[in-house]
Amino acid sequence: MDEIMKVIRETANIKQEDLLHDFRPLFVIYKDGSVERFVGTQFVPPSIEGVTGVESKDVVISAETGVFVRLFKPLSVTSDEKLPLLVYFHGGGFVVETVASPLYHNYLNVLSSKANVIAVSVEYRKAPEHPLPAAYDDSWAAVEWVRLGLAGAEPWLSTHVDPARVFLAGDSAGANIAHHMAKRIAKCNNPDGKIALKGLVLVHPYFWGKDRIGSELQKLNSSESRFDRLWKLAYPGTTGSDDPLFNPEMDPELSVLAGEKVLVFVAENDLLRDRGVHYKDLLVKSGWKGEVQVIETEGEDHVFHLYNPVLPKAAELVDQFVAFINSS
Repeated sequence: MDEIMKVIRETANIKQEDLLHDFRPLFVIYKDGSVERFVGTQFVPPSIEGVTGVESKDVVISAETGVFVRLFKPLSVTSDEKLPLLVYFHGGGFVVETVASPLYHNYLNVLSSKANVIAVSVEYRKAPEHPLPAAYDDSWAAVEWVRLGLAGAEPWLSTHVDPARVFLAGDSAGANIAHHMAKRIAKCNNPDGKIALKGLVLVHPYFWGKDRIGSELQKLNSSESRFDRLWKLAYPGTTGSDDPLFNPEMDPELSVLAGEKVLVFVAENDLLRDRGVHYKDLLVKSGWKGEVQVIETEGEDHVFHLYNPVLPKAAELVDQFVAFINSS
């Protein structure tokens, strides 16, 4: 959270009349069309991390788009040991952040170490330069790359992953992506087979809708929120905030979701809190046959665990995440 406060101070002198879109402290778009991002711009190279005991490497999966993934592998894994696989999609409203930022590089290092998993962190192209559905298409390309990797194309995956224990996860916009990738897996008719997904972890998922629900009625002063505006910016071709990509309640095929179980994290002070709880209710009502659970963190806000990883509540969230994966 200190990083966000620093951005707020540093951008206070930007003139509103120079801006086309103002989404501080995340980013702004100037009237000339240029985009200035204030978070997630640092690049941390892959490494062997001494504290967590995790090795990482980058693999470009599309020379055409430049999309890549960052793989994480515990150094302690033995030659014949099979670990769960975690495919992770980072957040950032489809506009900011990257797998190589300190925020996500460090977080995936911790998840890989504590859960003892091979992790694949997916870098997708971002709006507004690459409007949606680019992020969904890039993420699906990564899922397909994982499938081929499990079949032998990537040694870290084919050697060390148990293909019966594959999980998708993400936070915020990345949780939205993870949900839709689980839907695509369920609908995939690839003759070469598809990923057998075990479970899904959605941390503070970025879902919304035209009509206000729950505490949104008291917390929002206008009918159009920052989330509505950001969604339209990221996806100019959208039908609006009730687009099934943004509002699961409008998806007639919600029950077509791969995996046996879903864990949804919500935070009490997060404006998206009620959407996460509502997602569970919708999934149950849809007839989906798996198990879905919601865990709420009291007194915290959106993705607090990333900005304040030393907090006891952040450690508790990670422990619950890890327990979900290792209970399979």
